[in-house]
Amino acid sequence: MPMVIGVVAGIAVGAVLVLIGVFKMMWRVAEPNEALIISGSKHRTEGLEEGMGFRIVTGRGTLVLPGVQAVRKLSLDLNETELHVDCVTHQGIPLKVRGVVIFKVGDDFVSIANAGRRFLDQQKLMSERVHNVFAGHLRSIVGGLTVEDMIRDREKLTGQTRAACGTEMEKLGLIVDSLQIHEIEDPTGYIQNLAMPHAAAVQRDARIAQAEANRLATEAEQQSFARMAEATRDSEILQAGYQAERDKAAAKAQQAGPLADAAARQEVVVQMTRVAELEAQRTEQQLQADVRKPADARAYEKRTIAEAERDARISAAQAKAKETELAAAAEATRVKTAAAAEAEATKARGTATAASTRATGEAEAAAAQAKGLAQAEATKAKGLAEAEAIKARAAALAENQEAVVAQQLAENWPEIVRAGASAFGNVDNMVVLNGADGMADMFAKALTMGGTGLGLARQLLASMNQNGQAPAGTSSLNGLAPQPPAQKVSVQED
Repeated sequence: MPMVIGVVAGIAVGAVLVLIGVFKMMWRVAEPNEALIISGSKHRTEGLEEGMGFRIVTGRGTLVLPGVQAVRKLSLDLNETELHVDCVTHQGIPLKVRGVVIFKVGDDFVSIANAGRRFLDQQKLMSERVHNVFAGHLRSIVGGLTVEDMIRDREKLTGQTRAACGTEMEKLGLIVDSLQIHEIEDPTGYIQNLAMPHAAAVQRDARIAQAEANRLATEAEQQSFARMAEATRDSEILQAGYQAERDKAAAKAQQAGPLADAAARQEVVVQMTRVAELEAQRTEQQLQADVRKPADARAYEKRTIAEAERDARISAAQAKAKETELAAAAEATRVKTAAAAEAEATKARGTATAASTRATGEAEAAAAQAKGLAQAEATKAKGLAEAEAIKARAAALAENQEAVVAQQLAENWPEIVRAGASAFGNVDNMVVLNGADGMADMFAKALTMGGTGLGLARQLLASMNQNGQAPAGTSSLNGLAPQPPAQKVSVQED
Protein backbone atom coordinates (compact mmCIF):
# COMPACT_ATOMS: atom_id res chain seq x y z
CA MET A 1 0.00 0.00 0.00
CA PRO A 2 2.65 2.58 0.85
CA MET A 3 4.38 1.71 -2.41
CA VAL A 4 1.21 2.46 -4.38
CA ILE A 5 0.83 5.78 -2.65
CA GLY A 6 4.40 6.66 -3.46
CA VAL A 7 3.94 5.74 -7.10
CA VAL A 8 0.76 7.81 -7.34
CA ALA A 9 2.46 10.73 -5.67
CA GLY A 10 5.40 10.49 -8.04
CA ILE A 11 3.07 10.36 -11.03
CA ALA A 12 1.19 13.41 -9.75
CA VAL A 13 4.38 15.35 -9.18
CA GLY A 14 5.61 14.40 -12.62
CA ALA A 15 2.31 15.44 -14.17
CA VAL A 16 2.55 18.78 -12.39
CA LEU A 17 6.10 19.27 -13.57
CA VAL A 18 5.07 18.38 -17.11
CA LEU A 19 2.19 20.83 -16.96
CA ILE A 20 4.50 23.53 -15.65
CA GLY A 21 6.95 22.86 -18.44
CA VAL A 22 4.23 22.91 -21.07
CA PHE A 23 2.77 26.16 -19.65
CA LYS A 24 6.21 27.71 -19.62
CA MET A 25 6.68 26.74 -23.24
CA MET A 26 3.27 28.22 -24.21
CA TRP A 27 3.41 31.48 -22.13
CA ARG A 28 5.05 34.47 -23.82
CA VAL A 29 5.58 37.87 -22.17
CA ALA A 30 6.20 41.11 -24.11
CA GLU A 31 8.98 43.35 -22.81
CA PRO A 32 8.31 47.09 -22.35
CA ASN A 33 10.34 47.92 -25.46
CA GLU A 34 8.91 45.28 -27.78
CA ALA A 35 5.64 44.03 -29.25
CA LEU A 36 4.66 40.38 -29.79
CA ILE A 37 3.07 39.59 -33.12
CA ILE A 38 1.28 36.22 -32.94
CA SER A 39 0.13 34.72 -36.22
CA GLY A 40 -1.55 31.39 -37.10
CA SER A 41 -5.22 31.99 -36.17
CA LYS A 42 -8.00 34.44 -36.79
CA HIS A 43 -7.92 37.30 -34.32
CA ARG A 44 -9.62 40.67 -33.91
CA THR A 45 -7.64 43.47 -32.35
CA GLU A 46 -9.22 46.78 -31.28
CA GLY A 47 -8.56 49.51 -33.78
CA LEU A 48 -7.69 47.09 -36.61
CA GLU A 49 -9.82 45.53 -39.28
CA GLU A 50 -11.19 42.04 -38.69
CA GLY A 51 -9.38 38.95 -40.05
CA MET A 52 -5.80 40.30 -40.14
CA GLY A 53 -4.39 36.84 -39.34
CA PHE A 54 -2.19 38.01 -36.45
CA ARG A 55 -2.54 39.39 -32.93
CA ILE A 56 -0.49 42.15 -31.25
CA VAL A 57 0.46 41.99 -27.58
CA THR A 58 2.34 44.76 -25.72
CA GLY A 59 3.26 45.04 -22.07
CA ARG A 60 1.70 41.77 -20.90
CA GLY A 61 1.80 37.95 -21.36
CA THR A 62 -0.27 35.62 -23.53
CA LEU A 63 -0.61 31.90 -24.37
CA VAL A 64 0.79 30.60 -27.62
CA LEU A 65 0.06 27.14 -29.02
CA PRO A 66 3.34 25.64 -30.21
CA GLY A 67 3.16 24.31 -33.73
CA VAL A 68 -0.11 26.11 -34.35
CA GLN A 69 0.85 29.75 -33.72
CA ALA A 70 4.10 31.57 -34.41
CA VAL A 71 5.44 34.40 -32.20
CA ARG A 72 7.80 37.10 -33.44
CA LYS A 73 9.06 40.25 -31.74
CA LEU A 74 9.05 43.79 -33.10
CA SER A 75 11.40 46.22 -31.33
CA LEU A 76 9.97 49.50 -30.09
CA ASP A 77 13.41 50.99 -29.34
CA LEU A 78 14.63 54.31 -30.70
CA ASN A 79 16.48 54.28 -33.99
CA GLU A 80 18.46 56.95 -35.73
CA THR A 81 19.77 57.57 -39.17
CA GLU A 82 22.36 60.05 -40.38
CA LEU A 83 21.36 62.42 -43.19
CA HIS A 84 24.00 63.27 -45.81
CA VAL A 85 22.05 64.96 -48.60
CA ASP A 86 23.36 66.90 -51.59
CA CYS A 87 20.90 69.69 -52.38
CA VAL A 88 20.56 72.66 -54.73
CA THR A 89 18.88 75.89 -53.49
CA HIS A 90 16.40 78.08 -55.28
CA GLN A 91 19.38 80.21 -56.37
CA GLY A 92 21.08 77.23 -57.96
CA ILE A 93 23.81 77.00 -55.31
CA PRO A 94 24.82 73.43 -54.36
CA LEU A 95 24.86 72.61 -50.65
CA LYS A 96 25.41 69.58 -48.48
CA VAL A 97 22.97 69.21 -45.60
CA ARG A 98 23.98 67.05 -42.67
CA GLY A 99 21.58 66.04 -39.91
CA VAL A 100 20.10 63.21 -37.90
CA VAL A 101 16.62 61.67 -37.62
CA ILE A 102 15.57 59.88 -34.42
CA PHE A 103 12.49 57.69 -34.90
CA LYS A 104 10.72 54.61 -33.55
CA VAL A 105 7.74 52.39 -34.16
CA GLY A 106 4.53 53.94 -32.87
CA ASP A 107 3.00 52.63 -29.65
CA ASP A 108 -0.54 52.20 -31.02
CA PHE A 109 -1.68 48.97 -32.62
CA VAL A 110 -2.16 50.56 -36.05
CA SER A 111 1.45 51.77 -36.17
CA ILE A 112 2.72 48.41 -34.86
CA ALA A 113 0.66 46.58 -37.48
CA ASN A 114 1.96 48.82 -40.31
CA ALA A 115 5.58 48.48 -39.12
CA GLY A 116 5.19 44.71 -38.62
CA ARG A 117 3.99 44.17 -42.15
CA ARG A 118 6.91 46.18 -43.58
CA PHE A 119 9.88 45.66 -41.27
CA LEU A 120 9.24 42.49 -39.21
CA ASP A 121 11.98 40.53 -40.95
CA GLN A 122 13.89 43.63 -42.19
CA GLN A 123 14.35 45.79 -39.11
CA LYS A 124 17.97 46.50 -40.08
CA LEU A 125 16.74 48.12 -43.30
CA MET A 126 14.42 50.50 -41.40
CA SER A 127 17.07 53.22 -41.07
CA GLU A 128 17.86 53.10 -44.80
CA ARG A 129 14.18 53.46 -45.71
CA VAL A 130 13.79 56.43 -43.38
CA HIS A 131 16.96 58.05 -44.80
CA ASN A 132 15.63 57.75 -48.32
CA VAL A 133 12.27 59.30 -47.36
CA PHE A 134 13.85 62.28 -45.60
CA ALA A 135 16.54 62.79 -48.25
CA GLY A 136 13.95 63.10 -51.02
CA HIS A 137 11.76 65.58 -49.14
CA LEU A 138 14.76 67.55 -47.92
CA ARG A 139 16.02 68.04 -51.50
CA SER A 140 12.55 69.20 -52.56
CA ILE A 141 12.22 71.70 -49.71
CA VAL A 142 15.77 73.10 -50.09
CA GLY A 143 15.06 73.65 -53.80
CA GLY A 144 12.36 76.15 -52.85
CA LEU A 145 14.49 78.10 -50.36
CA THR A 146 17.44 80.46 -50.59
CA VAL A 147 20.70 80.12 -48.71
CA GLU A 148 19.80 83.13 -46.59
CA ASP A 149 16.49 81.54 -45.58
CA MET A 150 18.18 78.32 -44.57
CA ILE A 151 20.84 80.09 -42.52
CA ARG A 152 18.51 82.52 -40.75
CA ASP A 153 15.64 80.11 -40.06
CA ARG A 154 16.73 76.51 -39.72
CA GLU A 155 13.63 75.78 -37.68
CA LYS A 156 11.53 76.54 -40.72
CA LEU A 157 13.51 74.02 -42.78
CA THR A 158 13.16 71.40 -40.04
CA GLY A 159 9.42 71.97 -39.63
CA GLN A 160 8.68 71.79 -43.33
CA THR A 161 10.68 68.58 -43.63
CA ARG A 162 8.87 66.91 -40.73
CA ALA A 163 5.49 68.01 -42.07
CA ALA A 164 6.30 66.69 -45.56
CA CYS A 165 7.44 63.30 -44.22
CA GLY A 166 4.63 62.91 -41.68
CA THR A 167 2.17 61.07 -43.94
CA GLU A 168 4.72 58.62 -45.30
CA MET A 169 6.14 57.91 -41.83
CA GLU A 170 2.63 57.21 -40.59
CA LYS A 171 2.10 54.69 -43.38
CA LEU A 172 5.33 53.01 -42.35
CA GLY A 173 4.11 52.87 -38.74
CA LEU A 174 6.95 55.14 -37.57
CA ILE A 175 6.97 58.38 -35.60
CA VAL A 176 9.76 60.98 -35.62
CA ASP A 177 10.97 61.95 -32.17
CA SER A 178 13.57 64.41 -33.39
CA LEU A 179 14.96 65.91 -36.60
CA GLN A 180 18.05 68.07 -36.34
CA ILE A 181 19.99 69.86 -39.09
CA HIS A 182 23.59 69.78 -37.86
CA GLU A 183 25.47 71.50 -40.63
CA ILE A 184 25.04 73.13 -44.02
CA GLU A 185 28.21 72.76 -46.08
CA ASP A 186 28.94 75.20 -48.88
CA PRO A 187 31.49 73.90 -51.42
CA THR A 188 31.31 77.13 -53.46
CA GLY A 189 32.09 79.52 -50.57
CA TYR A 190 28.82 81.41 -50.96
CA ILE A 191 28.10 81.41 -47.25
CA GLN A 192 31.65 82.59 -46.49
CA ASN A 193 31.22 85.46 -48.93
CA LEU A 194 27.93 86.36 -47.30
CA ALA A 195 29.72 86.53 -43.99
CA MET A 196 32.53 88.80 -45.19
CA PRO A 197 30.57 92.12 -45.00
CA HIS A 198 29.40 91.19 -41.56
CA ALA A 199 32.89 90.12 -40.54
CA ALA A 200 34.27 93.42 -41.83
CA ALA A 201 31.59 95.32 -39.89
CA VAL A 202 32.45 93.30 -36.81
CA GLN A 203 36.16 94.06 -37.27
CA ARG A 204 35.33 97.74 -37.71
CA ASP A 205 33.20 97.75 -34.61
CA ALA A 206 35.97 95.91 -32.77
CA ARG A 207 38.54 98.52 -33.79
CA ILE A 208 36.14 101.31 -32.82
CA ALA A 209 35.50 99.62 -29.51
CA GLN A 210 39.25 99.18 -28.93
CA ALA A 211 39.85 102.86 -29.72
CA GLU A 212 37.02 103.85 -27.41
CA ALA A 213 38.45 101.61 -24.71
CA ASN A 214 41.87 103.23 -25.16
CA ARG A 215 40.30 106.68 -24.90
CA LEU A 216 38.41 105.73 -21.79
CA ALA A 217 41.58 104.21 -20.31
CA THR A 218 43.50 107.42 -21.02
CA GLU A 219 40.76 109.52 -19.46
CA ALA A 220 40.74 107.21 -16.45
CA GLU A 221 44.52 107.57 -16.10
CA GLN A 222 44.28 111.37 -16.31
CA GLN A 223 41.49 111.38 -13.75
CA SER A 224 43.61 109.11 -11.55
CA PHE A 225 46.54 111.54 -11.80
CA ALA A 226 44.21 114.44 -10.98
CA ARG A 227 42.84 112.62 -7.96
CA MET A 228 46.39 111.89 -6.82
CA ALA A 229 47.26 115.59 -7.05
CA GLU A 230 44.02 116.46 -5.22
CA ALA A 231 44.85 113.96 -2.48
CA THR A 232 48.34 115.46 -2.14
CA ARG A 233 46.84 118.96 -1.88
CA ASP A 234 44.29 117.84 0.72
CA SER A 235 47.03 116.15 2.72
CA GLU A 236 49.15 119.31 2.75
CA ILE A 237 46.10 121.40 3.74
CA LEU A 238 45.33 119.03 6.59
CA GLN A 239 48.93 119.11 7.75
CA ALA A 240 48.85 122.92 7.73
CA GLY A 241 45.59 122.86 9.72
CA TYR A 242 47.06 120.52 12.27
CA GLN A 243 50.11 122.76 12.57
CA ALA A 244 47.85 125.80 13.12
CA GLU A 245 45.93 123.94 15.83
CA ARG A 246 49.24 123.04 17.54
CA ASP A 247 50.35 126.66 17.41
CA LYS A 248 46.99 127.81 18.82
CA ALA A 249 47.24 125.29 21.66
CA ALA A 250 50.73 126.53 22.48
CA ALA A 251 49.53 130.14 22.53
CA LYS A 252 46.64 129.19 24.77
CA ALA A 253 49.04 127.45 27.13
CA GLN A 254 51.15 130.60 27.35
CA GLN A 255 48.03 132.70 28.13
CA ALA A 256 46.59 130.26 30.68
CA GLY A 257 47.87 132.23 33.70
CA PRO A 258 46.37 135.66 32.72
CA LEU A 259 43.17 133.97 31.62
CA ALA A 260 42.83 132.20 34.98
CA ASP A 261 43.29 135.52 36.83
CA ALA A 262 40.68 137.22 34.61
CA ALA A 263 38.29 134.31 35.15
CA ALA A 264 38.66 134.62 38.92
CA ARG A 265 37.91 138.34 38.82
CA GLN A 266 34.92 137.63 36.52
CA GLU A 267 33.56 135.11 39.04
CA VAL A 268 33.84 137.72 41.84
CA VAL A 269 31.87 140.23 39.74
CA VAL A 270 29.22 137.58 38.96
CA GLN A 271 28.77 136.76 42.62
CA MET A 272 28.45 140.44 43.55
CA THR A 273 25.84 140.88 40.82
CA ARG A 274 23.95 137.89 42.16
CA VAL A 275 23.96 139.40 45.67
CA ALA A 276 22.58 142.70 44.28
CA GLU A 277 19.81 140.84 42.43
CA LEU A 278 18.85 138.95 45.60
CA GLU A 279 18.72 142.24 47.53
CA ALA A 280 16.46 143.76 44.85
CA GLN A 281 14.16 140.73 44.97
CA ARG A 282 13.91 141.00 48.75
CA THR A 283 13.00 144.69 48.47
CA GLU A 284 10.36 143.90 45.83
CA GLN A 285 8.80 141.22 48.04
CA GLN A 286 8.71 143.66 50.94
CA LEU A 287 6.87 146.17 48.74
CA GLN A 288 4.47 143.42 47.66
CA ALA A 289 3.64 142.63 51.27
CA ASP A 290 3.44 146.27 52.48
CA VAL A 291 1.79 148.07 49.53
CA ARG A 292 0.39 145.85 46.80
CA LYS A 293 -1.48 143.30 48.94
CA PRO A 294 -3.45 145.94 50.93
CA ALA A 295 -4.20 147.82 47.68
CA ASP A 296 -5.44 144.62 46.04
CA ALA A 297 -7.66 143.90 49.08
CA ARG A 298 -9.22 147.40 48.89
CA ALA A 299 -9.73 147.06 45.10
CA TYR A 300 -11.38 143.67 45.58
CA GLU A 301 -13.70 145.12 48.22
CA LYS A 302 -14.77 147.99 45.93
CA ARG A 303 -15.21 145.61 42.98
CA THR A 304 -17.37 143.26 45.04
CA ILE A 305 -19.60 146.11 46.26
CA ALA A 306 -19.96 147.45 42.68
CA GLU A 307 -20.92 144.01 41.36
CA ALA A 308 -23.54 143.62 44.10
CA GLU A 309 -25.05 147.02 43.25
CA ARG A 310 -25.03 146.14 39.54
CA ASP A 311 -26.80 142.81 40.22
CA ALA A 312 -29.42 144.65 42.29
CA ARG A 313 -30.05 147.14 39.47
CA ILE A 314 -30.29 144.32 36.96
CA SER A 315 -32.84 142.46 39.13
CA ALA A 316 -34.93 145.64 39.53
CA ALA A 317 -34.79 146.27 35.76
CA GLN A 318 -35.84 142.68 35.04
CA ALA A 319 -38.76 142.95 37.47
CA LYS A 320 -39.84 146.24 35.87
CA ALA A 321 -39.52 144.70 32.37
CA LYS A 322 -41.67 141.76 33.46
CA GLU A 323 -44.29 144.14 34.87
CA THR A 324 -44.23 146.18 31.64
CA GLU A 325 -44.58 142.98 29.58
CA LEU A 326 -47.64 141.89 31.59
CA ALA A 327 -49.20 145.35 31.24
CA ALA A 328 -48.53 145.31 27.50
CA ALA A 329 -50.13 141.86 27.21
CA ALA A 330 -53.24 143.06 29.07
CA GLU A 331 -53.43 146.18 26.88
CA ALA A 332 -53.05 144.05 23.76
CA THR A 333 -55.91 141.79 24.90
CA ARG A 334 -58.11 144.83 25.54
CA VAL A 335 -57.25 146.37 22.18
CA LYS A 336 -57.90 143.07 20.45
CA THR A 337 -61.35 142.79 22.09
CA ALA A 338 -62.22 146.41 21.19
CA ALA A 339 -60.99 145.87 17.62
CA ALA A 340 -63.16 142.76 17.31
CA ALA A 341 -66.23 144.70 18.55
CA GLU A 342 -65.44 147.59 16.19
CA ALA A 343 -65.07 145.12 13.31
CA GLU A 344 -68.50 143.61 14.03
CA ALA A 345 -70.03 147.10 14.17
CA THR A 346 -68.30 148.14 10.96
CA LYS A 347 -69.54 144.94 9.30
CA ALA A 348 -73.14 145.71 10.36
CA ARG A 349 -72.85 149.33 9.17
CA GLY A 350 -71.39 148.15 5.89
CA THR A 351 -74.26 145.70 5.38
CA ALA A 352 -76.83 148.44 6.05
CA THR A 353 -75.02 150.89 3.76
CA ALA A 354 -74.89 148.31 0.99
CA ALA A 355 -78.63 147.63 1.31
CA SER A 356 -79.37 151.36 1.22
CA THR A 357 -77.07 151.91 -1.75
CA ARG A 358 -78.65 149.00 -3.61
CA ALA A 359 -82.16 150.42 -3.00
CA THR A 360 -81.07 153.94 -4.05
CA GLY A 361 -79.43 152.56 -7.16
CA GLU A 362 -82.50 150.59 -8.11
CA ALA A 363 -84.68 153.72 -7.68
CA GLU A 364 -82.30 155.86 -9.74
CA ALA A 365 -82.18 153.20 -12.43
CA ALA A 366 -85.97 153.09 -12.59
CA ALA A 367 -86.10 156.91 -12.79
CA ALA A 368 -83.42 156.98 -15.50
CA GLN A 369 -85.29 154.32 -17.43
CA ALA A 370 -88.58 156.33 -17.22
CA LYS A 371 -86.75 159.55 -18.21
CA GLY A 372 -85.13 157.82 -21.14
CA LEU A 373 -88.45 156.41 -22.31
CA ALA A 374 -90.00 159.91 -22.09
CA GLN A 375 -87.13 161.49 -24.05
CA ALA A 376 -87.39 158.75 -26.63
CA GLU A 377 -91.14 159.38 -27.02
CA ALA A 378 -90.54 163.15 -27.34
CA THR A 379 -87.77 162.64 -29.90
CA LYS A 380 -90.01 160.24 -31.79
CA ALA A 381 -92.89 162.78 -31.82
CA LYS A 382 -90.55 165.60 -32.91
CA GLY A 383 -89.12 163.46 -35.66
CA LEU A 384 -92.59 162.55 -36.88
CA ALA A 385 -93.56 166.25 -36.89
CA GLU A 386 -90.43 167.23 -38.82
CA ALA A 387 -91.07 164.42 -41.26
CA GLU A 388 -94.61 165.68 -41.82
CA ALA A 389 -93.29 169.22 -42.34
CA ILE A 390 -90.66 168.03 -44.78
CA LYS A 391 -93.25 165.96 -46.59
CA ALA A 392 -95.54 169.03 -46.88
CA ARG A 393 -92.65 171.25 -48.01
CA ALA A 394 -91.66 168.67 -50.61
CA ALA A 395 -95.23 168.64 -51.90
CA ALA A 396 -95.26 172.45 -52.06
CA LEU A 397 -91.90 172.47 -53.81
CA ALA A 398 -93.24 170.06 -56.35
CA GLU A 399 -96.27 172.33 -57.03
CA ASN A 400 -94.61 175.83 -56.93
CA GLN A 401 -90.81 175.65 -56.82
CA GLU A 402 -90.18 179.36 -57.39
CA ALA A 403 -92.41 180.44 -54.49
CA VAL A 404 -90.70 178.03 -52.12
CA VAL A 405 -87.26 179.22 -53.22
CA ALA A 406 -88.30 182.82 -52.82
CA GLN A 407 -89.55 182.07 -49.32
CA GLN A 408 -86.27 180.35 -48.41
CA LEU A 409 -84.26 183.25 -49.79
CA ALA A 410 -86.37 185.70 -47.86
CA GLU A 411 -85.94 183.75 -44.66
CA ASN A 412 -82.15 183.47 -45.11
CA TRP A 413 -81.50 186.85 -46.74
CA PRO A 414 -79.59 188.33 -43.78
CA GLU A 415 -77.17 185.45 -43.79
CA ILE A 416 -76.79 185.72 -47.57
CA VAL A 417 -75.98 189.42 -47.31
CA ARG A 418 -73.56 188.72 -44.48
CA ALA A 419 -71.83 186.05 -46.58
CA GLY A 420 -71.60 188.49 -49.53
CA ALA A 421 -70.07 191.12 -47.27
CA SER A 422 -67.39 188.67 -46.21
CA ALA A 423 -65.82 189.12 -49.63
CA PHE A 424 -64.65 192.50 -48.45
CA GLY A 425 -63.42 191.22 -45.07
CA ASN A 426 -59.73 191.47 -45.98
CA VAL A 427 -59.94 194.99 -47.48
CA ASP A 428 -58.32 197.57 -45.26
CA ASN A 429 -59.21 200.70 -47.32
CA MET A 430 -61.56 200.90 -50.28
CA VAL A 431 -62.56 203.99 -52.26
CA VAL A 432 -66.01 203.88 -53.87
CA LEU A 433 -66.75 206.38 -56.59
CA ASN A 434 -70.21 207.43 -57.62
CA GLY A 435 -71.47 207.69 -54.03
CA ALA A 436 -74.39 205.54 -52.82
CA ASP A 437 -75.14 204.28 -56.29
CA GLY A 438 -71.65 202.89 -56.58
CA MET A 439 -72.00 201.07 -53.28
CA ALA A 440 -75.33 199.52 -54.27
CA ASP A 441 -73.99 198.52 -57.65
CA MET A 442 -70.96 196.88 -56.01
CA PHE A 443 -73.09 194.85 -53.59
CA ALA A 444 -75.42 193.79 -56.39
CA LYS A 445 -72.53 192.53 -58.45
CA ALA A 446 -71.08 190.71 -55.44
CA LEU A 447 -74.41 188.94 -54.94
CA THR A 448 -75.23 188.20 -58.59
CA MET A 449 -71.87 187.55 -60.31
CA GLY A 450 -70.40 184.56 -58.51
CA GLY A 451 -70.08 186.06 -55.06
CA THR A 452 -70.38 184.21 -51.81
CA GLY A 453 -74.09 184.99 -51.42
CA LEU A 454 -74.95 183.62 -54.88
CA GLY A 455 -72.93 180.49 -54.20
CA LEU A 456 -74.85 179.96 -50.95
CA ALA A 457 -78.15 180.33 -52.78
CA ARG A 458 -77.09 177.86 -55.42
CA GLN A 459 -76.07 175.34 -52.69
CA LEU A 460 -79.48 175.77 -51.09
CA LEU A 461 -81.33 175.10 -54.31
CA ALA A 462 -79.17 172.06 -55.18
CA SER A 463 -79.79 170.55 -51.78
CA MET A 464 -83.52 171.10 -52.07
CA ASN A 465 -83.63 169.55 -55.52
CA GLN A 466 -81.80 166.40 -54.31
CA ASN A 467 -83.65 165.73 -51.03
CA GLY A 468 -86.93 167.50 -51.49
CA GLN A 469 -86.32 169.42 -48.27
CA ALA A 470 -84.32 172.31 -46.99
CA PRO A 471 -80.85 171.40 -45.77
CA ALA A 472 -80.24 171.28 -42.06
CA GLY A 473 -79.14 174.60 -40.67
CA THR A 474 -80.76 176.88 -43.27
CA SER A 475 -82.56 178.67 -40.54
CA SER A 476 -79.22 179.99 -39.37
CA LEU A 477 -76.30 180.45 -41.78
CA ASN A 478 -73.99 182.10 -39.31
CA GLY A 479 -71.55 179.18 -39.61
CA LEU A 480 -71.23 179.69 -43.39
CA ALA A 481 -70.89 183.47 -43.34
CA PRO A 482 -68.38 184.62 -40.77
CA GLN A 483 -68.89 188.08 -39.31
CA PRO A 484 -66.66 190.57 -41.13
CA PRO A 485 -64.59 192.86 -39.05
CA ALA A 486 -65.25 196.58 -39.03
CA GLN A 487 -64.02 198.02 -42.33
CA LYS A 488 -62.92 201.49 -43.17
CA VAL A 489 -64.90 202.62 -46.21
CA SER A 490 -64.80 206.08 -47.66
CA VAL A 491 -67.37 207.26 -50.20
CA GLN A 492 -66.62 210.09 -52.52
CA GLU A 493 -69.20 212.01 -54.58
CA ASP A 494 -68.34 212.95 -58.18
